[in-house]
Amino acid sequence: MNNSDNLENLFKGLKGQFDVEEPGTGHQDRFLQKLSNHTEIKTLAPPRKSINWWKPLSIAAAIALLFTLGIKLTNNLKQNEIVEVPEEVEKARFYFTSLINSEIEKINAEATTDTKKIIDDAMFQIKKLEDDYKTLENDLIENGNTKQLIHAMITNFQTRVNLLEDVLEQIENVKQLKQTEHENIII
Repeated sequence: MNNSDNLENLFKGLKGQFDVEEPGTGHQDRFLQKLSNHTEIKTLAPPRKSINWWKPLSIAAAIALLFTLGIKLTNNLKQNEIVEVPEEVEKARFYFTSLINSEIEKINAEATTDTKKIIDDAMFQIKKLEDDYKTLENDLIENGNTKQLIHAMITNFQTRVNLLEDVLEQIENVKQLKQTEHENIII
């Protein structure tokens, strides 16, 4: 059996049990009369939307917190950058920096394929000394102005200058050896 046969059997079985009568005359009038006699009918106001303030307030609080932390962090960084470096250190830094740059220019002007290895090694050592100097500057910022740190900073500059002067001497020696060899070959 299929479903349509089942439905037909169901309706045949319920035949005569359905309420098919129409309401009596005046039913609508009686209903409206009862409705108008009822005095407790109140019109309901539309429900008010309650505003949930937690979400906007939490976002505003988070923004305010981030803003405050940003200002605090910026102020701390600025305070760390502003360190009173003694005038003598500034003068020494200016003097040695210009001297070092001058020596590096001389070395670069004398660079040849024969001296490339010497120059590369020297520049590597200079880079290491510059990194050490930056560490000393950070120590000066953190620990304040101490004679040992200032002495170490000046010694670092002097070491760089001495290294560059030694490289210039080595370059001169290589040039002289090359020239001597060249003169011996010509004879």
